[in-house]
Amino acid sequence: MASLRNQMSPSGADLPGDVADPADGRQRDAPGSSRPAAADSGEPFFSVTALARDLGVTARTIRFYEDKGLIAPGRAGAMRVYTRRDRARLMLILRGKRLGFSLREVGDYLDLYDMDPGQGAQLRLLVKKVRDRLDLLGEQRRALEETIAELTDIEAAATAALARETAG
Repeated sequence: MASLRNQMSPSGADLPGDVADPADGRQRDAPGSSRPAAADSGEPFFSVTALARDLGVTARTIRFYEDKGLIAPGRAGAMRVYTRRDRARLMLILRGKRLGFSLREVGDYLDLYDMDPGQGAQLRLLVKKVRDRLDLLGEQRRALEETIAELTDIEAAATAALARETAG
């Protein structure tokens, strides 16, 4: 549980005046800006391309989650600017999808973090959703095992019929 909390804890405020460095996708200060570079302040910013590459997804996937309201990157002109917090949220979204949770369930979980920084409500919801998912997967496992057993019986019967046909 601690690792889930730690992934959500970075609070990256999107700062104006940053531009993407095409070489690494991280944000740097716009020319003439008086604020220190994002990399110098310890708060990295990512372009959609760099973030997609880091997470092993397409830029279109990231934009899809943005359209669904699961992440809300800042902007530097027309360019999307992603923070460590956005990256952590995307990691949780991808993990949730990989584990079979709907986007609505993932969104509910992420919304709780925004409302309850202490994360008590978020953790209670997580435990409930994980238990529900485990129950569903257990049912699916039982159904799959029955299907495999039935198919194994059918294969054995068909193989025996073929052997009788070949022998006779």
